Amino acid sequence: MQQASDFVNWFRSSSPYIHAHRNRTFVIFFSGVAVTEPDFDKLIHDFALLKSLGVRLVLVHGIRSQIDERLFELGDTPKFHHHLRITDATTLQYVKHAAGLVRIEIEALLSMGVSGSPMAGAQIRVASGNFVTAKPLGVLDGIDYCFTGKVRRIDAQAIHQQLDQNNVVLISPIGYSPSGEVFNLSAEEVATEVACALKAEKLILLTEQNCLSPFDQSPILQLTTDQVEDLLKTVPTLPEEISRSLRAAMQSCRQGVGRAHLVNRHVDGSLLLELYTRDGIGTLISSTAFETIRTATLDDIGGILELIKPLEQQGMLAKRSREKIEMEIADYIVIERDGLIIGCTALHADQKAQFGAIACLAVHADYQGSARGNRLLEFVYDKAKKLELKTLFVLSTQTMHWFIERGFISTTLEQLPDALKLLYNPARNSKILYKTTE
Repeated sequence: MQQASDFVNWFRSSSPYIHAHRNRTFVIFFSGVAVTEPDFDKLIHDFALLKSLGVRLVLVHGIRSQIDERLFELGDTPKFHHHLRITDATTLQYVKHAAGLVRIEIEALLSMGVSGSPMAGAQIRVASGNFVTAKPLGVLDGIDYCFTGKVRRIDAQAIHQQLDQNNVVLISPIGYSPSGEVFNLSAEEVATEVACALKAEKLILLTEQNCLSPFDQSPILQLTTDQVEDLLKTVPTLPEEISRSLRAAMQSCRQGVGRAHLVNRHVDGSLLLELYTRDGIGTLISSTAFETIRTATLDDIGGILELIKPLEQQGMLAKRSREKIEMEIADYIVIERDGLIIGCTALHADQKAQFGAIACLAVHADYQGSARGNRLLEFVYDKAKKLELKTLFVLSTQTMHWFIERGFISTTLEQLPDALKLLYNPARNSKILYKTTE
């Protein structure tokens, strides 16, 4: 029964993300290495599940490992400069061969529908085509890249037409020139340019390793584009694959893509965990901070009520009606994380008497222990100083010591301003604390 309960709770908690992602366009990049792995079918199943949940999918695959393998088989050596392949006429034939084989393999897996398998009833239609117009990279540092090219234009309208017809779009790292030439392209560049051209909600880069902090090797959970730029400048020793993915993520977010994600494909179900759980499993890149603290709006009332309801039931907070919160919404401060209210408090100010009352301080149980309460309190202090309040009061039944540790002092009911005395509930027997702002 516990497993059933865990599943139900997980399924319920995933529902906001199911609603949020439906009819949204996601561009997903994965390497050629992924296609050769024995468990690649699991990734295909996850793509099919995303499709069944209403996501508009564009898949961009790599072929680097397939080209290298073919070159090694023929006794040739892959040639690179600045991590870009030099594609001569012979290598171009291997590029075409690899792109065709990989595309056919992926299309075959997406076409599966065996009864009893995860693909049963999926009926996925796959569309490929000449969506990418390319041009030669040319000569750089005296090196002629021959048939290695760069993206010139993405036919976004044609891709959207295929998505509107409920197709999954599959794109190879191949581009075509108006004169009929074929160019070998960087798959990460193609994915980035496609995501930008489509104004996709997400660019998801399935990586071969985690994105780790170079300082303590801990997983990097989120970065803004400015932080990515600083990281790339200050830490030139980042793994090349991670550097390429971070650059792609930064570029896409700066050109209108909602968010980019770096997700380690080796973790079973990592794509689903990243998209349908609150904290994900990969590294989120966005133009603005993923978690913000701000003054509340009327749209936050539902989130505030959901956050404080368990604490009201436990007697830790006094009960507040929706109407009361709505009337006082300008007094509330919230911490928002990916659309979820995970912390709140309120500062009820009496500017004439120069005092304020801190109320309704709460942090979601899953996010406690990370100084978010301190952040809320600091926001309150700043707001109190701007309002020229001299004293802050708080009434508490179970968190007295937390406030005392932060400089609040116990006092008596007689020391409360008259306006607060009228609101004091003897039945709760709350402890009274205060702190000056000077």
